Amino acid sequence: MGNVRFAPTDSGSFFGEYLYELVVPKGHFLRKLEAVIDWDWYTGKLIALYKGAGLYGRPPFEPAVMLKMLLLAYLYNLSERQVERFVNENLPAKWFVGLAVDRRAPDHTTLKDFRERLVKKGELGTLNGMLEAVVRTALSKGVRFGSIQVVDSVHTVADVNTAKDEGRKEKGKGPRDRDARWGVKHSRKVKDEEGRTIRQKEYFYGYKPHVSMDAESGIITSVVTTPGNGCDGRELPGLVERDLAQGVPVETVAADRAYDDGDNHYFLKCRGLHSAIRLNDYRLRESPGRKAWADLAATPQYQAGRKERYKIERKSGEAKRWHGLGRCRYLGLVKYTLQAVVTAMVLNLKRLVKLLTGVGFRVPSVAHS
Repeated sequence: MGNVRFAPTDSGSFFGEYLYELVVPKGHFLRKLEAVIDWDWYTGKLIALYKGAGLYGRPPFEPAVMLKMLLLAYLYNLSERQVERFVNENLPAKWFVGLAVDRRAPDHTTLKDFRERLVKKGELGTLNGMLEAVVRTALSKGVRFGSIQVVDSVHTVADVNTAKDEGRKEKGKGPRDRDARWGVKHSRKVKDEEGRTIRQKEYFYGYKPHVSMDAESGIITSVVTTPGNGCDGRELPGLVERDLAQGVPVETVAADRAYDDGDNHYFLKCRGLHSAIRLNDYRLRESPGRKAWADLAATPQYQAGRKERYKIERKSGEAKRWHGLGRCRYLGLVKYTLQAVVTAMVLNLKRLVKLLTGVGFRVPSVAHS
C-alpha cells in the first residue's frame, strides 16, 4: 500500500502487546476471530474509499480497525455510541480492534463516517465484496460445503412509527423512511366467527433481506435486499447466480412455497440444478401437469432439500434475536442493505470460528450495560 499513513494505535507497545498477553484469555472468541481472517486484505480494499487513499491529508484509522468496530457493534447488538464505550471498557474488544490499552477507541462519529463510506453514492459492490471475501475464506480453509443451497427471506421492521407517519403525510410531509413498504410477514389458518377456516395475513412495514445459505456449513453466501413488498420468488435466480459465480458447489436449491414459480423451476433446470422448492398443493391436485410435479416431488433431491430448509429459518431467528435484524438501524434501502450484509458477515464469522477452532460465541451480559 505504498506510503499510506494511519492514525497510531500503539498496538506494539507495552500497553498494546505484553499487557494483553497477560489478561486476554487465549481461548477468547475474539482471539480466534482475529486469527482466521486476513484483515490486511480488507484494509487494502477499503482504503480506496478514503480521499487520497490514505496517501495525504490527516491520517485515518486503518480501515480494518473501523471494520472491526462495526462488526463488534453487530456482534454484540450495540449502537455506534455504545460500541465506542464497549471497546474503551472491554480489554478483549480493545485488543481485537488493535488498540493499546491506553488508546481511546475511534469515536462514534468516526464510525459513522466509515459506515457512510461503505454505502457512498449507493454503490453496494464494496459490501457484497466483503461478504464474498468471508465465503472465499471459508472455502480456502477447507470448510466443507454441501450440495444443497437454501433460499429464504426474513422481514425487518422499519425504524418508523407508522401512526405518526400517517400524520406526517396528512400535513403534506414525506414519509420518515421513503423506501420502506408494507409487506406480508406471514399468513396462517384461523377460524372465523362462523367457524370457517380462513387464511389470515399479518403485515409489517419495512424491508426484506433475501438470503442464500449452504445447508451443510451454515455459511450465508449471498444477500439481496428489497422493500417489504418485494416478491420473494423473483430474487432466487440472482442469488443462485451469485453463488455459482463464487464457486459454491450448488446442486440442489431448496425454498418454501413463496418461490414456487414456474420460471424458478425452469431457471434451475437450465442451470443443471435440482429444484427442492416446496410445491403448492394445487400443483399436485389441479395442475394439468400434476404428474410431472409429482415426479419432481418424488425425487431424492427434492426430499433431501425439504429436510434442510429449516436451517435457514433457524439462522434468521439467530439474526433477529441476537444481532438486531428484527428492526432497522438506519433509514433507506441502501443503508438497510449495509445492515443486512454486515449481519450476514457476523453470522458467518461466528460459524467460521466455530467450525475451524471449536470456539463458540456467547453474548456477555455486560455487553449492553
